[in-house]
Amino acid sequence: MSGFEIAGWGMSVPEQVLTSVELAGRFGVDEEWIVSRCGIRERRIVGEGQTTASLAVEAGRRALEQAGLTGADIAHLVVATATPEQPSPATSAFVHHDLGIAGSAHDVNAECSGFVYAFVHAVALMAMDPRPILIVGSDTHSLTVRPDDRDLGILVGDGAGAIVLVPGPDNPLLSWNLGADGSRASSLKVLAGGSRMPTTMETVQKGLHYAEINGNEIYLNAVRFSVRTVRATLESAKVTAEELDAFVPHQANIRIINSIMSHSGIDPRSLVTNLDRYGNTASASIPIALTEALDAGRVRRGDLVLLAGFGAGMTWGSALLRWGGAA
Repeated sequence: MSGFEIAGWGMSVPEQVLTSVELAGRFGVDEEWIVSRCGIRERRIVGEGQTTASLAVEAGRRALEQAGLTGADIAHLVVATATPEQPSPATSAFVHHDLGIAGSAHDVNAECSGFVYAFVHAVALMAMDPRPILIVGSDTHSLTVRPDDRDLGILVGDGAGAIVLVPGPDNPLLSWNLGADGSRASSLKVLAGGSRMPTTMETVQKGLHYAEINGNEIYLNAVRFSVRTVRATLESAKVTAEELDAFVPHQANIRIINSIMSHSGIDPRSLVTNLDRYGNTASASIPIALTEALDAGRVRRGDLVLLAGFGAGMTWGSALLRWGGAA
């Protein structure tokens, strides 16, 4: 496989902060009840004029600037999102235009696994066409949650994260694993707005465009499938969980993350998390956490870095990198 480097990274989150104190008042609970259930103290929520695409554009621009590139240098743009700008065209079209991307553009929707899916897909593209690729994960799930939905309301936040791949001498992707189980599609869903249930006055009045979650089912399957993909990826690379320098999971819920680490044998000291400050930003959560870790010097050349996500569908995926290529 062709070599590549991750030459740039960036993130964008809305300025508007929604704290667990505010949500506690809305839902008739206290802050510590929320924090104990999910580990989140605040999350960022889009304001007027902010969208999935606008967040993606800002994150992408910052990643390009760090890589010393412009949109004119990008051969392919891949946007991972489950909350698109509109039904058509793809969100990537808007990002493509605003960033002046020269090459192709398309979306990937694997829900909260989307960034890992997009990353593996982009690496495969790089093997066939060794030119710069911009990958963005961006979601605005706060717009899909009913105001009175406590289960989802305490979890979701909005944001975007991005990375730039450029050709390089080494292949830092040591192994990867992607999977799905469509029989579990009902565990987290938005019923209306697609071809199965087109938008009508009745679907709007019934609130069928809001997300619905089966929390217990999501929890059990998220842990089960995440542990499965983590083990498969580590075994493929002949790497043990104890050797990991950084574990960057989808930032969904601290209980889920802790269970994944416990069942996988991952040392808690390797965990990279910012869940308490941003909540569950879906496709954006891994690149946002990775960006902050890189900016803080938490990840260094030669480190073993494991990315792992899970999402509605259900989908799951993981990717193991030797950061910067050979140590």
